[in-house]
Amino acid sequence: MTEPNRDDLLDALRALDDPDAGAPLADAVRGVAVRDGKVAVDVRLGYPARGSAARLEQRIRACLGAFDAVDAVSVDLETKIATHAVQGGLKPLDGVRNVIAVASGKGGVGKSTVAANLALALAAEGARVGVLDADIYGPSQPRMLGLSGKPGTTENRRILPLEAHGIQAMSIGVLVAVDQAMIWRGPMATQALQQMVSETLWDDLDYLIIDLPPGTGDVQLTLAQRIPVAGSVVVTTPQDVALDDVRRAVAMFRKVKVPVLGVIENMSTHVCSSCGHEEAVFGHGGGARIADETGLPLLGQLPLEASLGRSTDQGAPLVAAEPDGPVAMRFREIARRTTARLARQAASTSIRMPKITISD
Repeated sequence: MTEPNRDDLLDALRALDDPDAGAPLADAVRGVAVRDGKVAVDVRLGYPARGSAARLEQRIRACLGAFDAVDAVSVDLETKIATHAVQGGLKPLDGVRNVIAVASGKGGVGKSTVAANLALALAAEGARVGVLDADIYGPSQPRMLGLSGKPGTTENRRILPLEAHGIQAMSIGVLVAVDQAMIWRGPMATQALQQMVSETLWDDLDYLIIDLPPGTGDVQLTLAQRIPVAGSVVVTTPQDVALDDVRRAVAMFRKVKVPVLGVIENMSTHVCSSCGHEEAVFGHGGGARIADETGLPLLGQLPLEASLGRSTDQGAPLVAAEPDGPVAMRFREIARRTTARLARQAASTSIRMPKITISD
């Protein structure tokens, strides 16, 4: 029997669609070896994919099994997360490979809940993850993640992040009393954010998720100018009033050269806790419309479910509280899609974007 042609196998694999990335595997296929009808495949993904690795291996085996004279296929699938290019030629943070900002154009869309669960979903997929709560005036992550106590410091006055549910976390909420009002003007708030970012001793993170305050004000602009962000995601709800603000958030990120990886639609449907009936109480298709309008992918849709809010109030977000539940699986899928799209961007050594100056 004729030996299968190695180049044909390689071409077929590189053209095979990666559902998480929404693109062909391409250069993720590092090599193919053929001998006596046995094929060995080396695949290296640039994003964590513990939840979908087995399915991807099955797709690879099915693809190659369609070739005559292929008797057996072995797949070596691994993940290597690179440091990606950031805006303005800034240098990546010490101890952090990639910063992903989670934003919304307006409040009340569940952005902080999404940020906390997205971070936990990335950790469940196999990444090392941290969360920075950038909402100086209304920090939510301490309660959502169940953070307690004050962070320690090193001899050279670096702040040691707290840990919860296997991820690292820092927030102004763990540095001040819970009932202390942050009556600061914009420059003071942005300085506090910069200090938290630069003085926190993050420990070998693949991703630092930054939970931004809603809007397009001082904190967001400071982040875009001075903190190395590899990519951002925008959270919305289906209503048109929320979509108007998403347009502004996307426009802001594009103006300051921060790539927008996609849109997450929260509260897409309501799931009745009694009967399980699912209904689009806030309208239907808003996330898809804004994604289509802006040319961005819709990374996923999340339901309005009582357990989502209840779990964060109790300090254990749903991905940690119910890791095998359907909503946790949705978050893990969104986490893979987000970082798979980030993985398709250039590494930090290959792009130097022009410096953007923002003035009043």
